[in-house]
Amino acid sequence: MSSTPRPAQGQLHAVHVLSTAAGAHVCSLASGLVARGVDVTVCGPASVGADYGFAAAGARFAPVELGRSAASDAPAVAALRSLCAGAGVVHAHGLRAALLAALALGGRRVPLVVSWHGAEPPADGRAGLMARWLERRAVRAATVVLGVSSDLVDRARGHGARDVRLAPAAVPRPLPRPPRPPADGELRKRQVRAELGAEDRPLLLAVGRLEASKGYDLLLSASAHWADSELRPLLVIAGEGEERAALEHRIDLEKLPAVLLGRRDDVPELLSAADLVVLPSLWEGRALIAQEALHAGVPLVATAVGGTPELVGEAALLVPYGDPYVFARAVTELLAEPERRVALAVAGRAQAATWPTEDDTVAQVLSVYDELI
Repeated sequence: MSSTPRPAQGQLHAVHVLSTAAGAHVCSLASGLVARGVDVTVCGPASVGADYGFAAAGARFAPVELGRSAASDAPAVAALRSLCAGAGVVHAHGLRAALLAALALGGRRVPLVVSWHGAEPPADGRAGLMARWLERRAVRAATVVLGVSSDLVDRARGHGARDVRLAPAAVPRPLPRPPRPPADGELRKRQVRAELGAEDRPLLLAVGRLEASKGYDLLLSASAHWADSELRPLLVIAGEGEERAALEHRIDLEKLPAVLLGRRDDVPELLSAADLVVLPSLWEGRALIAQEALHAGVPLVATAVGGTPELVGEAALLVPYGDPYVFARAVTELLAEPERRVALAVAGRAQAATWPTEDDTVAQVLSVYDELI
C-alpha cells in the first residue's frame, strides 16, 4: 500500500473499489479527481494494481484480493470496511465490487456510487437467475447507479435502483508518442504485418479477453467461411483468458486462418496495421476496442448488441449476433469495397469526436459526489 498522506481536513476522500475490469477507466478517473483536489484510494486485486499506474495518478492503492466465491469474500469485506472508514464517498466499479462495498459499509451513511460498466450476457436457468439476483442486489444497494449505456440504465431501473443516470465512460487516450515521418509510419506498418504473416493478405484484428461471451467461437466459424475466399484474410486475436486452449485447439484442428497473439501492449500499432477490426461479442456495454478503432479510423465490423449501436451510430458495420455466415459475408464484402472502408474510417473519427472526453467524465462524477455529500 502506498504511504501517501491521509486527506487534509475538509478534503473529500473517495474510495474506489474494483475487481478485475475497468482498471484503465478508474486510473483515468482517479487522476482527474486528484487534479481537482480529491483524495483517492483505489482498492482492488494486486494484479490490477500492477497493471495500472494508480500511484502515478496520485492515488493511494490498497491491494484487496477477492475470494473465489461469495462465501470466501469475508476477508475482502473486512479489508474494505477498514479502508472505507472516514470516506466521504465510496465508488464501486462493477456489480461484484458494488456488493462487497455495500457489505463493507454495513449500513453506514456513506454514499455508494456504482458504475455499471458491463453485464453478463443474457442466460437461462440457474445461471440466469443468479446473474439477475446479483444485478438486483448491487443496484439496489447504490445511492446512485451510473450506467455506461442506455440499456444498462434501463436494466438498473427495471431492478429497482433508486437513482440511475447515463454516464458514458471516456476511453483513456494513449500516451503521446514522438511523431513519425509518414514514410517511417508506413514502414512500421509493413513490418508489423510481416511479423503477423499478413504481408500479402488483409489483416483482421480482434482484441479482448478470451471468454465465451466475447463470441470468438462465432468468429472462428466465420473465418472458416472466408478461408477459401480469394482475399484469404488473416485473423489475429490479442488477449488472454480461460478459452485460450479451446480456441487454439480448434484453430489447429480445423486449420483456420487465425492466430492467437496473447496479451499485447502494442494495440495502437496493431490497429495501424489492420484493415478491419472485428467485434463478435454476445454483449458489450461500451467496448474499449470499438472506441479505439473509431478513434484510429479503422473500419469496424461488430455485432449489434448491448450498447454497441448507441456507441458507434452509423460509423461501423453492424450485424446480428449468432450467424457466422452473415458475419463472414459482412467482412468479405467490406474488404472488397475500399471506398466504403474509407467512408467508414472518416465517419468513425467523426463519431469518436462526439464522445465524452476524460475531462467530461471526471466533471460528471465530481458533480455526483458534490450532490451527494
